Amino acid sequence: LGAETWGDGAAWLLARAEAMVGALDPGHRFTDAHPAVLRAQRHHPEVRFGASGTPYHDLLPVVLGQRVTAAEAVTQWRRLVGELGAVAPGPFPDLRLPPTPATLAARPLWWFHPFGIEQARARTLRVIAAHADHLATWSETGSAVAAPLLARLPGVGPWTTGHVLASAWGDPDAVPTGDFHLPNTVVHALTGRSRGTDAEMLELLEPYRGQRGRVVRLLQLDGHRAPAFGPRRRIEPHHRR
Repeated sequence: LGAETWGDGAAWLLARAEAMVGALDPGHRFTDAHPAVLRAQRHHPEVRFGASGTPYHDLLPVVLGQRVTAAEAVTQWRRLVGELGAVAPGPFPDLRLPPTPATLAARPLWWFHPFGIEQARARTLRVIAAHADHLATWSETGSAVAAPLLARLPGVGPWTTGHVLASAWGDPDAVPTGDFHLPNTVVHALTGRSRGTDAEMLELLEPYRGQRGRVVRLLQLDGHRAPAFGPRRRIEPHHRR
């Protein structure tokens, strides 16, 4: 693996490069599985989970994804990084770093409103910033140890925890619950029914415990989507209210 890093954390980042790109994930070969899972595995045989080791950085955009559409969350993250993030070291002048914990924690709740970030998510961002040192320590533990610690943070629920365990810890078993679409996707792929609940999704994934998140990712990569019914609901940007 060839990698080049810059800045104060260059040595740390270089040491984690293989983990970040999923090179340390041994993968998993399903043999006794639902036909949809086996088919997805044939189409995507090299699915690997990267482990960033940076839960503070990973949590920030995931928290912004609470309550709003993915497109709106991406816009809010881009604006937040553009406003608070320093220029990244290295040869890419347009690349910016995520806001530092001190910079983020110093902003009052009202400051986030013009970005479309209401008080609930703004408060959670500040909580994450205040616990950045703890998050760095937790990143050195296994995901089973980190999960209940993350759950103690106000505003960090099962949906957020599931996403971050997968990205920061590289946990192939992590499944976010409380998602609007995911239960429908999994239930439809594995039963043909168009709608499902978190409980039904977890029951269907139970035979794959230890690799449940990998199954979900395979199904998503293979294009599984539950049928859509009715008009899309438009989520109003908070900064217009």
